[in-house]
Amino acid sequence: MFGSVERWVAGRYLRPRREEGFISVIALFSLLGITLGVGTLIVVLAVMSGYRAEIMGVLQGVGGHFVVRAGPQGISDFDGVALRIRDLDGIESVTPMVEGQAMATANGVASGVVVRGVRQDDLLNQKLLPNSIVAGSIEAISDKRIGLGTRMALRMGVGVGDSVTLISPNGNPTAFGTVPRMKAYEIGALFEVGMYDYDNTFILMPMEDAQIYFLQEDKASLIEVMVDNPDAVSRYRAAIGPLVGGVGSLVDWQQMNNQFFNALKVERNVLFLILSLIIMVAAFNIISGMIMLVKEKGRDIAILRTVGATRGTIMRIFFMSGAAIGVTGTLMGFILGILFATNIETIQGWIEAITGADLFAAEVYFLSNLPTKIETPDVVSVVGMGLVLSLLATLYPAWRAASLDPVEALRYE
Repeated sequence: MFGSVERWVAGRYLRPRREEGFISVIALFSLLGITLGVGTLIVVLAVMSGYRAEIMGVLQGVGGHFVVRAGPQGISDFDGVALRIRDLDGIESVTPMVEGQAMATANGVASGVVVRGVRQDDLLNQKLLPNSIVAGSIEAISDKRIGLGTRMALRMGVGVGDSVTLISPNGNPTAFGTVPRMKAYEIGALFEVGMYDYDNTFILMPMEDAQIYFLQEDKASLIEVMVDNPDAVSRYRAAIGPLVGGVGSLVDWQQMNNQFFNALKVERNVLFLILSLIIMVAAFNIISGMIMLVKEKGRDIAILRTVGATRGTIMRIFFMSGAAIGVTGTLMGFILGILFATNIETIQGWIEAITGADLFAAEVYFLSNLPTKIETPDVVSVVGMGLVLSLLATLYPAWRAASLDPVEALRYE
């Protein structure tokens, strides 16, 4: 399709003479613009995909794919309901729990907490928590000993073996009014799941102790269900719904986190659109640079036409000259983006060490590290967009060069 002479001339035009330095500057900025645009877009999409995947994994790991939630009356036959749900196809685990809110105090520091009472066997069967213990052991969450998130423990200045006092607003009635229930529990384990809100707010305790503390004798307040395919929400809902119709309301993970994931989706789309403008601006720079090159090379084009070069030849020469900038910039951006995305935590550490700033504050972004996930469709779409815009940007200047009249170009030579 492209002859050797055409490739040689196109390569020669990419190396303009000293008097054409301004054109080479425009070409250089076009190359850098496409490189930075493609690289930045790949990194941003990788971070957004990694952030979404990490958040989804943590939320599903600590909140369940489905939750059967009862009112103040609780669920009396929670073992029977759990057994019926376990018999369904695709169910990984069913965990009855007692959940309630309380105030935790230690060393003069008070904080609102969410207390979850879980059986020892159910704790051991969970995927996330057993691998998240950083001090103590998960077996130690028994016999009036509790598990605490690391961030809450750090804020309160406590550790394994220390005590935390829980205060419940639903107190015991007395002759002098309602007295809040207060009880001290020893810390048996510290966990860190990587999600700031969970590590800073949740307390785990044995289910029997939680039933006594929250006045839920022989009852559970919710049943957490994990399935093997969390994306098939409607299929599992149709199977689980009839089994829990008279027990409580069935809520899936998408409903529990709908607003959050919608916000992430909107943010991802907006960032993609904004960063795509960088590539478009670089493509416009290619157009302006190539038009100036065509004008500068008008005499050369006329001479080539007089010695037998066709319009197609001229068009291919300038098409290759402009496309070389776009293709090279896209490939450089692809390499830069992949390298940056795969080493982003190391780069983050360097920047934080130099500037002293916390670039990824856990209390703001919910996670304690900056995750990335390079997805092939995202990379293909970004590279494809860079190539398409670059190639389209060369069509008009190439057509303009092919349409040049050699007589007019040589009239005053």
